[in-house]
Amino acid sequence: MLRFFWATAMIVATSGTISAANWPGFRGPTGDGISLEKELPLKWSATENVRWKTPLPEGGNSSPVVWGNRIFLTQAVDKGTRRLVMCLDRADGKLLWQRETRFEEKESTHPDNPYCSATPVTDGTRVIASHGSAGMVCYDFVGKELWRKDLGKLEHIWGNASSPILYDNLCILWCSPGPRQFLLAVDKSTGQTVWELQEPGGMKGEDKDSQSWVGSWTTPIIVKAGDHDELILCAPEKVKGLDPRTGKERWFCSGLSKLVYTSPVHADGIVVAMSGFHGPALAVRTGGQGDVTNTHRLWRHTEKIPQRIGSAVIVNQQVYILNEDGLAQCLDLKTGNEVRQKERLSSERSWGSLVAGAGRLYVTNHAGETLVLKADPSFEVLAKNKIGERVLSSCAVSDGEIFIRSYQHLWCIGK
Repeated sequence: MLRFFWATAMIVATSGTISAANWPGFRGPTGDGISLEKELPLKWSATENVRWKTPLPEGGNSSPVVWGNRIFLTQAVDKGTRRLVMCLDRADGKLLWQRETRFEEKESTHPDNPYCSATPVTDGTRVIASHGSAGMVCYDFVGKELWRKDLGKLEHIWGNASSPILYDNLCILWCSPGPRQFLLAVDKSTGQTVWELQEPGGMKGEDKDSQSWVGSWTTPIIVKAGDHDELILCAPEKVKGLDPRTGKERWFCSGLSKLVYTSPVHADGIVVAMSGFHGPALAVRTGGQGDVTNTHRLWRHTEKIPQRIGSAVIVNQQVYILNEDGLAQCLDLKTGNEVRQKERLSSERSWGSLVAGAGRLYVTNHAGETLVLKADPSFEVLAKNKIGERVLSSCAVSDGEIFIRSYQHLWCIGK
């Protein structure tokens, strides 16, 4: 079996075939929203350039993943007592199979964060999903259960959302937020624990005093750092670089707040991490040892920080982010300086993470509108594409098509 690396944009299937068109996990092949697609739809509506749309039983925030002719999606129904993995035919959106996990226990979450908000991950042979307190589950491509993993109770007033990632033979999941926080790596073939890293627990979030709220909903990424790979994790108050094979900490950089909603992004040996709830943003060079706050941190923003839910994307040494309030920013990767003044692109809230492809930036907002921007600091809006349904998820991009999960349908957009 060929090794599956998240640190490259090439996806290698177990059959030996190679394709850059698959979108195998949250934020794509490298986990940073970068697509290699050269041709993508520019304009669409609820009727224009819609190849198909498939009804979904309830709302949800997870994004679809795509491998070949299969699409996988997580879905909660019946107030979270049934947690599903759905497999759909890419050609027409028809349901091929779905498998469910029953969970009758009480689990807290926020009304804007339905259960099963973690995006699944696939390597072309299996699909793995996190169902929060209902555990992690793995199926093959015909729906046969291969294994399931008990994670214990994951409890926070706002729920959980971190998505699993793959590295070599490992499936890695950040189990947070709450009194228990830990990074878990299991064998992707068996579900057996390979390593586990405990992190200091946080508050459940029940205290109305925002100063007591602690938690991270981030999804880690894998980056190349010289002669080795590093797993980058945004924990409360810190960014960490770990050995993905063992979970051993290589370095950490202080400077985030107690709340982290976004996932890290990386380019040219630099990691950019952003706090939530108006907290600081920072950049740090990889490859360090121990506490690198004073030696490797390049910049840190602390004043007048917008609320950030969706994650950034890096294109040509520039960091692009659409903040929750619709305010767009472009920062210089190495200095953190604003390349141009912030610009409000929409009055709608946005939780979508940016996707860069075909020389453009794509990002969704709550009103079901996908903004298409020129991938440069001009913030030139090339299109505003409305489907008229609530969207809190991020786009998936594969082989010239864009897949959008709304609260009513899964949409396939194509020329």
